Amino acid sequence: MTTTIVAPATPQGKGALAIIRLSGPEAISIADSIWKGTPLKDCGSHTVHLGYIIDESNNILDQTVATVFRGPNSFTGEDVVEFSLHCSSWIVREVTNLLLRKGAHAAEPGEFSRRAFLNGRMDLASAEGVADLIASSSKAAHKLAMQQTRGVFSKEFNELRDKLIELASLLELELDFSEEDVEFADRTRLIEIATLLLLKIDRLTNSYATGRAIKEGVPVVIAGMPNVGKSTLLNALLQDDKAIVSDIPGTTRDIIEDTCEIDGVLFRFIDTAGLRESYDKIENIGIERARRRLNQASIVLWLIDPLSPLSDQISEMNATLKDLDSDQKIIPIITKASAPGMSESAVEGIHKYLDAVFSSEKLPNDILPIIKISAAENIGLGSLSDTLKKASTGDFDPEKELLLTNARHYSDLIHAGEALRRALSQMQAGSSADFIAMDIREATSSLSSLTGTITTPDLLNSIFSNFCIGK
Repeated sequence: MTTTIVAPATPQGKGALAIIRLSGPEAISIADSIWKGTPLKDCGSHTVHLGYIIDESNNILDQTVATVFRGPNSFTGEDVVEFSLHCSSWIVREVTNLLLRKGAHAAEPGEFSRRAFLNGRMDLASAEGVADLIASSSKAAHKLAMQQTRGVFSKEFNELRDKLIELASLLELELDFSEEDVEFADRTRLIEIATLLLLKIDRLTNSYATGRAIKEGVPVVIAGMPNVGKSTLLNALLQDDKAIVSDIPGTTRDIIEDTCEIDGVLFRFIDTAGLRESYDKIENIGIERARRRLNQASIVLWLIDPLSPLSDQISEMNATLKDLDSDQKIIPIITKASAPGMSESAVEGIHKYLDAVFSSEKLPNDILPIIKISAAENIGLGSLSDTLKKASTGDFDPEKELLLTNARHYSDLIHAGEALRRALSQMQAGSSADFIAMDIREATSSLSSLTGTITTPDLLNSIFSNFCIGK
């Protein structure tokens, strides 16, 4: 914290501009040592200036713009200078080396954000939101990252923590006067508060699978027997000829994967080999890969061809889906719904048949309503998109509630919930206040770790080492 650090804040590559960032007690004086223009030491905070960068031999390296931020009102809480250069890899390298020779130190990954945290400019959860914001690849992921960066998550965590501290203080006050047999804490009220807190913690932890899928892209496997229209559907969803479409069974033998955004949510669609018994070694490799990817999917689109025998397709569907996790969503899809002979009554008959099979089999997975489509004619894709969006969020509403996306936060909340559950059980059993207080302190500690109120150097190193250099 006593050194001045420097690093490029933009990635390598071709472009119009590149930014080099300095932060620390000597940031302005070091910047002035290579600057030809209005002295930066005389410039106010949050001001922008045009000038030149010169080397030790007084050679001009670039005409540039310097932006001055004076601490504590800067991103890091320190004096900061940012140079906007022309995006030449040679210029960026030479200017960075020049600043190092003038006394700056090369920044470590995430060191600017780490200093912002240590200087109280943001808490730990908000700092992690910065990394998620940089990595966001969809509107929904961007919104979740913005909530975290702006402190919405921290506010929720801190409110939970404050309630736990209130519980602990009442119990510990009771312990201080234990000899007088005075009960400061109404156990009935404490049980009510602990129960409400546990419901909130459980809701947040249960949102993790949904939040994580939205953050990384919801994995959707398109499955079914050969020639049911899987590749045609993939191409229609992506609006591209990504997969080869053929009437020959077994055309798709390997995994074909691509992404697209639907209503702000990024989906990773995975076309797989048709599932069937085959004597072809190569096709069997593709089928085995398809089964592995099914286990990794959040949503499975199971395609059914109404022009082929239904009993074989349903048998394969039942045999495959029974091995999946219970939280995976299954969307049955009738394809080729506009084919000759497929009248509305015929489609409804298939609906009834499938509904009867699903009810009798009592599959453990979440079977969503059957959708009929004709991917080749763009029929039913709107209904499919709506169902995919609903399936991706489940019973969570990203517009109205927080979704957990960070594995560290999830782990800390799990530990907090376990400790609070023990405390609640002790309260209901009428146990001594010292045992209850111990569990509540443990829950409070886990919540404090979320925002960095309680932290360790090892934890900070682990978090910020995953940031890019320059952030």
